Amino acid sequence: MTTKPYVIDQLISAKAIAARVEALAREISDYYRGTDKLVVVGLLRGSFVFIADLVRELDLPVEVDFIEVSSYGNSTESSREVRIMKDLRGEIEGRDVLLVEDIVDTGYTLKHVLEILGTRHPRRIEVCALLDKPSRREVDVKARWIGFEIPDTFVVGYGIDYAQRNRNLPHIGAVRFT
Repeated sequence: MTTKPYVIDQLISAKAIAARVEALAREISDYYRGTDKLVVVGLLRGSFVFIADLVRELDLPVEVDFIEVSSYGNSTESSREVRIMKDLRGEIEGRDVLLVEDIVDTGYTLKHVLEILGTRHPRRIEVCALLDKPSRREVDVKARWIGFEIPDTFVVGYGIDYAQRNRNLPHIGAVRFT
């Protein structure tokens, strides 16, 4: 696949991300205090860097699992068709679950995943998203914890890619096509 030429403008620094992840972990730890073991579910692939940093900051016993879905392919626009590529390995029935998402955009992916996980009867399920684009929301879905609210721009870095590129950037950058 050929991608259009682009440049990346830093939007959120690595230092700001680290500070926000630490603050989110404190809030989440307080919220789930007393839980036997929190099941932290990462939405792959974009959340993998965020979830790794987040779980290391949580002051709770955790179990980590992953679900991989796709709604973008190699595009910058959501297809609104959500496909499960990899399902959870463990059971979540009766468990406290934290779903970790890289970015909430239209909301279709998150809504679909919450519906799937809801059929498995977790005790409770909450969402933590690194990034939120409320101006793009098309379905009513919210994350309890948001790292940063961002404008309607395509972003990469800190695990988030464009056509499988730029996941390794330590910051969040806005893609500007040239």
